[in-house]
Amino acid sequence: MKLVILDRDGVINFDSEQFIKNPDEWKPIPGSLEAIASLNQAGFRVVVASNQSGVGRGLFDMATLNAIHAKMHKMLSQVGGRIDAVFFCPHAADSSCDCRKPKPGLMLDIARRYHQDLRGVPAIGDSLRDLEAAAQVGAQTILVRTGKGAKTLDAGGLPEDTRVFSDLAEAVQALLAEAA
Repeated sequence: MKLVILDRDGVINFDSEQFIKNPDEWKPIPGSLEAIASLNQAGFRVVVASNQSGVGRGLFDMATLNAIHAKMHKMLSQVGGRIDAVFFCPHAADSSCDCRKPKPGLMLDIARRYHQDLRGVPAIGDSLRDLEAAAQVGAQTILVRTGKGAKTLDAGGLPEDTRVFSDLAEAVQALLAEAA
């Protein structure tokens, strides 16, 4: 099975320092939905691994998070794409949970759900914690410059062999060219 793991905010949709707190605030980055559809059409399963500490902070509830994801799924279906599963950490940043990136809990959950070793699986994010979580399970770390990506790149300290692309569309284009 071909699998790709994506962070949500800053990779698929525009991020916000104040969090994405309702479906109206969820706006896709141009080209991101079409890129996911291209992955689907090439036989990839696409899953999301996302910290959603706004739930733990009380900024929005699970019903609202589900509504945000419903909008994402609906907009993807309109361009022929889909996300196979959304894995998220609902805990606040000061939590000692194992699922909040940079800890690898979400990645390990994905590996268990899909009965797949994640070594070499592309994991695309915009922050160092996305890449660190992916690196701990041997995934192929890919940074996009959207969201926090440009600042992450400038700060340095990326896991070894991290690939960098301007956005999800460019990253997907490269992955598909390599898979062909």
